[in-house]
Amino acid sequence: MENIQPILDRALAGERLTADDCTRLLESYDIARIGTAADDVRQHWHKDNIVTYIIDRNINYTNVCNVVCTFCAFYRRPGKPDTYVRTIEEICQKIDETIALGGTGVLMQGGLHPDFGIEWYEDLLRTLHAKYPTVQLHCFSPPEIHNIHLISKLSYEDVLARLKAAGLYSLPGGGAEILDDEVRKRVSTKCTTDEWLAVMRATHKVGLRSTATMMFGIGDSVVHRVRHLQRIRDLQDETGGFTAFIPWTFQREHTALGRRIKDEPTGMDYLKMLAVSRLFLDNIENFQSSWLTQGLRLGQVALRFGANDMGSIMIEENVVSAAGAHNEADEKMLRYLIREAGFTPQQRDILYRHVKREAAPNDDARDSATLRELNVAFAD
Repeated sequence: MENIQPILDRALAGERLTADDCTRLLESYDIARIGTAADDVRQHWHKDNIVTYIIDRNINYTNVCNVVCTFCAFYRRPGKPDTYVRTIEEICQKIDETIALGGTGVLMQGGLHPDFGIEWYEDLLRTLHAKYPTVQLHCFSPPEIHNIHLISKLSYEDVLARLKAAGLYSLPGGGAEILDDEVRKRVSTKCTTDEWLAVMRATHKVGLRSTATMMFGIGDSVVHRVRHLQRIRDLQDETGGFTAFIPWTFQREHTALGRRIKDEPTGMDYLKMLAVSRLFLDNIENFQSSWLTQGLRLGQVALRFGANDMGSIMIEENVVSAAGAHNEADEKMLRYLIREAGFTPQQRDILYRHVKREAAPNDDARDSATLRELNVAFAD
């Protein structure tokens, strides 16, 4: 077994790792030492022993999509009988339910609709921002922005400036999958690597923040994963606009690609990817545990492999669940998991700022009924 300790020592000393270092770590089986180093780096960034989470809702405004992604079970081609576009009334009802649970924002994404230009999105944002001025609208991944750019014949920067003026608060990092066209062209017809990066560059230029993501296990190799991380790190060096990095594994159920992929990433692969990302992406502060795809048990373990955030309670989620991920958790469950991992739970907003609520949960209420309820989630 190759000795990776010199690489880990350099990372712990604050030195920047190279792409070759990253490759060697991802190829190593010494997951315990990699995880320990990532946990140490997390503690350097977050000395207060706090792990955050957010109360928001993933609202999919349409499932109509004019591109084909073989890893997606959510999209429907235009004209199919099971397509939908949510009405303003339906979206507002979902936001009202989110606010009632203490939510601070909504994550709103959809398919790449062939008929929706910039005006449709502006009208949507203006209406929601006028009715919910304090709700943070975290909306429209880079492929959606690219689609608006193609339909409206506007630059990325013009599209994003207009959406920001209409009420857009920040941009989710979806649609990244693997940022290498050698992989992307085999599994999707949506935006290229350079286009995804260009949208994010424009996002940050107009003064909006965004997250960055990675979905691996779609026929990619370690080489492709390292290129992805390098491109994220380079853009963060340039703009400083990424608030967090969120890796997860491909969910294969009901997808065309899932029928062709024989070897899917394991829980160990996920933990190693998360930990190496924390070590390599030395310019990103927050890393999210993807309990939605990995399950609550592994999501909790991720807090000792570099993650400092448990993400959303996921009041609603349709895209990943369509591909077979059916994990669920409410606020009580996430706070319980965080505390049992040795951390202090803290609600946050989209930009990772702490949220204070008058009716915050009581973590001291650990009667037998509460524990029985929580343990049901682990029974399967």
